[in-house]
Amino acid sequence: MSEEFRIFVINPGSTSTKVALFDGDTAAFTKTIRHSDAELAGFPNITSQYEFREKIILGMLEENGIEPASIDAVVGRGGLLYPLKGGTYSVNQLMKEHLHRGVLGEHASNLGGLIASAIAEDIGAPAFIVDPVVVDEMEDIARLSGHPLLPRKSIFHALNQKACARVAAEELGKQYRDINLIVAHMGGGISLGAHKKGRVVDVNNALNGDGPFTPERSGGLPVGDLVKLCFSGKYTEKEVLKMIKGKGGLVAYMGTNDVREVMSLIEKGDKQAELTLRAMCYQISKEIGLLAAVLEGDVDAIVLSGGVAFSDFVIREIRRKVEWIARVIVVPGEAEMSALAGGASRVLKGEEAAREYVGLGK
Repeated sequence: MSEEFRIFVINPGSTSTKVALFDGDTAAFTKTIRHSDAELAGFPNITSQYEFREKIILGMLEENGIEPASIDAVVGRGGLLYPLKGGTYSVNQLMKEHLHRGVLGEHASNLGGLIASAIAEDIGAPAFIVDPVVVDEMEDIARLSGHPLLPRKSIFHALNQKACARVAAEELGKQYRDINLIVAHMGGGISLGAHKKGRVVDVNNALNGDGPFTPERSGGLPVGDLVKLCFSGKYTEKEVLKMIKGKGGLVAYMGTNDVREVMSLIEKGDKQAELTLRAMCYQISKEIGLLAAVLEGDVDAIVLSGGVAFSDFVIREIRRKVEWIARVIVVPGEAEMSALAGGASRVLKGEEAAREYVGLGK
């Protein structure tokens, strides 16, 4: 029997902090701590909240009779660091400095490594982050966009994509590092990655306008028309950026980012709702076809994940268009907490080595 470790997981959001205690693969305790606007109003920025949130977490552990000294490792959701390869990273001093500074921007996930490190130092345990959104394993040929001032960037749901890829590999009876997969994470944002022998060699920028349109993002738009829109004088820069992220996709067409609401309209006979949702599935399927070409047709499976993967309509539409490429495996929802615990567990078990963050390296 393999050794089991007790791992404490911290996943900060803008107004909440999710925590979980894993004994081996089992979540023995989970809780979502809510933070009111009044509580957060006094902090000048997100990273200044980390001591406040740490104190609440430690109090929660005490209230629930969880002895901090019993924890073997603390792992936090990775933030906006400089690009790095996928894997589990030890939280070192340089990482903490970069998370504090917000070198690539402010985001609640920046708190993950900071809080994990603070708690881990108190109990003498290691602190890790796992597969942050800035994981960059793209091949050089995939970085060229068509103009050197606008290189393609790797920003995607790395944590959930790699976790679901490992689930698919297990279902196939193979190792993730030995197979080729196309993984689609379908949530408010949608990212599709070509996983080649354990590396995501090509992926759309799921944050700022690339790939298929999504429940709330525009995806790739006709570039010339977008430029004209920007210089029309009708919209500010902020308004255009909101069209791309936040008010694009299903929100722009249907006024909602909830696929369930769109499905309700479809069931009532709304033809525009059906056309719009089918178009989203159409664009996802096209992106899968593009990535099949990236992998030169050598695809072991196509993995569909994220909250939208709970929709039978969406799965049916995509499956019909892409199943000729490879077997379709559906892993609905997101498994961020177990994925974070799994990354730390693999290091503690010696299955992989913890990586060191070096700033600008990949």
